[in-house]
Parts: sequence; C-alpha cells; structure tokens
Amino acid sequence: MHRFKILSWFLAIAGCLSFSSAWAAGGKIPVFVSIAPQADFVQQIGGDRVDVHILVAPGADPHTYEPKPRQMAALSKARLYFAVGIEFEKAWLGKFTAMNPALKVVHTDHGILKLPMAAHMHHHHDDGKESGTTAHDADDEHENTHDDEMGNRDPHIWLSPPLVMLQARSILTALEAVDPDHRSVYETNYRAFILSLVDLDARLRADFDGLAGAAFMVLHPSWGTFAHAYGLHQIPVEIEGKDPKPAQLKALIEHARAEGIKVVFVQPQFSAKSAEQIARAIDGRVIMVDPLARDWAANLRHAAEEFKHALR
Repeated sequence: MHRFKILSWFLAIAGCLSFSSAWAAGGKIPVFVSIAPQADFVQQIGGDRVDVHILVAPGADPHTYEPKPRQMAALSKARLYFAVGIEFEKAWLGKFTAMNPALKVVHTDHGILKLPMAAHMHHHHDDGKESGTTAHDADDEHENTHDDEMGNRDPHIWLSPPLVMLQARSILTALEAVDPDHRSVYETNYRAFILSLVDLDARLRADFDGLAGAAFMVLHPSWGTFAHAYGLHQIPVEIEGKDPKPAQLKALIEHARAEGIKVVFVQPQFSAKSAEQIARAIDGRVIMVDPLARDWAANLRHAAEEFKHALR
C-alpha cells in the first residue's frame, strides 16, 4: 500500500503537468473506459475530440482485472473516466481519483435499474418476463432478496440498446461539461448515435418477433439484459460464478433436453469446460459470442443472429 501511494503521488504530479500542457493546448481529451464496448460509445459521441483508452484488456476477466503500471501512468493524465458498474471498479476508482485529482468519474449506469443477477438455474419461465432473475421456489426467493440488498445486480447494461441510449446521455453531458466550446459537435454526434441505436433496437425486435420466452443457454450469465430487452430467457451454466457441481450439471443437461436446446454459448473470458460437457451430453455444440467485443453494434447483430438460429 505504501509503495502504491508513492507511485500515485509521482504519477499525479507528472500527469497534471502533462495534462496542462497537452489538452489545454487544444489536443484530444484523454479519457478512459472500463471495457471495449464503452470505447465505441464514447468514440461515437466524442469523435476526433477524444483519445479513448480501454482499461480491461481483450480476453481479460473484467470482474477481477487489475490495471497494469503503464495503464496507471496513462490514467494519471486522463480527464474523464467512464465507469459502467462492473466489479473491479469498486476496488479501483477511488485509487484512480486519489492518484489523479483532476480525473472526473462519470457513472454511465446512473439511474439504470439493473436486473437481479441470475444465480441459480430456472425451473420454469414465463414468456421472458423473468429474464435475468432466479428460480421461483421459497428458498430462492429469500436468497434473491438478500442478493438484491447486497447489490448483486447484472452489470451487463451495454448489451441492451435501450440502456445504451441512457448511457449515451451521460457521456454527452460529461463531454460538454469539460469541453463546452465543442458542444454542437457532441450533440450532432449524439443524435446520430441515438438514431443508430433506435434502428438497431427495431431490427432486433423484428428478429425475435414470435420467439417470446424462448430459452438459450450460456456459460456465464452475461446476456440477461439483452434477453430481457427482447423477451428471451437466459439459462446460465455457471452457478454464482462457479462451475456447476455434478448434480447441478445433470440438472442443466436435463433442462436443456426439456427445452430442446442444442447450443451452449460461451465467451473467451472464461473456461468452456462445463459448456462442452453439456454440449456433448445433449448432442449439441458450443458457439462463441463475446459480450466485450469492441465493434459493439456489429458484434451485437452477430450475437443476435447466433441466438436466433439456435432458438428456431
């Protein structure tokens, strides 16, 4: 901890000097985001006025990520940090602002009501209305209440275009505040981005028309907000972030057979071992969809196509 304070003090001084000489001279605004999809959102609105850095490296687990020394050095020069509400931010945001007092943290998830994080396998669902929630027996109801009180909510709000619209507004407001001279640029870019989100949302609603309540199985419960937005039902393999035990794995296999599921979706940040076991047992296959890809809109369309084909 003492070494971290010394490094923070040194980087803060160096960063402030660099910041005052570079950005004040008319350069791009140095900003950080937690994950790659956010970089796309900020770039859409900020355009060539922003220099966007992504903290969580491609393929890394955002739940447990720790910044590298070179990233800490870059953070000492940043003007804005766009947080999204993922786990590692709780441990690190305070350290970032202590190191760089000029850094403004923007919580893009502010005002967004997140779904309870899926922690147990569902035994039934109701036309997608319970997407992202847990099982319905009395014991699970009690555990859900405890989880909600402890803040155990689904952070994957960037996978729902309607929720991205809310995040976009927070991004616009922050950029206008630090760079009011270019307000008109940001507002023009923001309007164009919102229109693209409306179009994407309409396309996805059309894609899943007639599939309300259809179930798809995922390794890690990353797609709950997406499922909720389009009336689908996510069945996670992981149980509270851990691989299922043998009895749970057997129950998942039986559930997949009952639902007619033939695909288990995985992502590059986590081991696919359990998913592969289920796929073999149901004579199905494993398909990769990455919720953290940089080309956000194209990636979401790709994931939607994979889900749609698996559901039909």
